[in-house]
Amino acid sequence: MLRLVFGITALAAAAAGHPMEECSTKPPTFFLAGDSTTAVDGGWGDGLLATLKDPAWGVNIGKSGATTASFRAGGYWANVTQHLKDNVDKFDSYVTISFGHNDQKETSGVTFEQYQANLIEFANEVKDLGGIPLLTSSLTRRAFPKGQDHNATDSLHDQRLAAIEAAEETDSAIVDLNEASLAYVDTIGKQAAYEYNLDPTDTTHLNEHGATVFGRMVADLIIRAEPCLESYFVPNETLSNAIWNNLPA
Repeated sequence: MLRLVFGITALAAAAAGHPMEECSTKPPTFFLAGDSTTAVDGGWGDGLLATLKDPAWGVNIGKSGATTASFRAGGYWANVTQHLKDNVDKFDSYVTISFGHNDQKETSGVTFEQYQANLIEFANEVKDLGGIPLLTSSLTRRAFPKGQDHNATDSLHDQRLAAIEAAEETDSAIVDLNEASLAYVDTIGKQAAYEYNLDPTDTTHLNEHGATVFGRMVADLIIRAEPCLESYFVPNETLSNAIWNNLPA
């Protein structure tokens, strides 16, 4: 059985070359940019924000139906950047950037090359404003081939690679939610994965419990990418252990 192991702590990170004295004294804030798989009522975003410990805080700016292009055109990216401008002096301001579900559609009007460029542009703008981008690969769909309980469909493979490339291009952290969520739902199987569906036939969006589970997954992945942030998240060892040992949660 495929097993993912999550156990990096700030102490372990210090031993790996990330000494605690390098950690910022400013508390973090998180601004979430993305499509419906991040947004309120169907995404992981509120599940992530629920794990934050005061004085850390965040705002879910995800937009249902958004592409990297429409998120900017609709003024949602301007909302993200305004939050950055208002808060970077007092907070280490992180921006999760997670798109792909809508960009990949033939009707999106966004080519793959444009999608890739838009991710890079978002990350560079965050850095130019003094923020810290977290390129977050797309939450997997919980889709399985007919008659199979495992072998979950890797429908966002290219979009995951685009997020990784954007992170490398901009020297930003990658939060590889796609890899982690795909491995998780593939291993727990169709029946258990469907327990997170927003409705019985919606294998893209999350119900409240699904938001809690995958919000926790994102929190753990952020800690893995940025170990200094660990103290700003409320731990949930039971849920984390279930997730990273591929057990239905």
